[in-house]
Amino acid sequence: MPFGIGPAEMMILLVIGVLLFGKNLPTVGKQLGRSLMEFKKGLSDIQSEVNAAAYSDPVKPSKPQRYAAEEYDEPTAPKFEPPTQAPTETTATPSSTA
Repeated sequence: MPFGIGPAEMMILLVIGVLLFGKNLPTVGKQLGRSLMEFKKGLSDIQSEVNAAAYSDPVKPSKPQRYAAEEYDEPTAPKFEPPTQAPTETTATPSSTA
């Protein structure tokens, strides 16, 4: 049985369905069938779109655009300037904290 439902459970669901819907049971069944068909159709449409995207040729990248040198600022780094004096030796003096 589907979904692990036994014959006893099916009978109980059938009785509940008849009690709830009564004369409208054929209409409810028809609408349920239509909605199930629409759902399956939507799933197949989505699946076909995914398959088409997965198995189609990849999109070719467009050529990169060339810009004129005047259109953007050239990045600059700080200029290195050598020291003007010879390095001097410094000694650490202990600071007095009182």
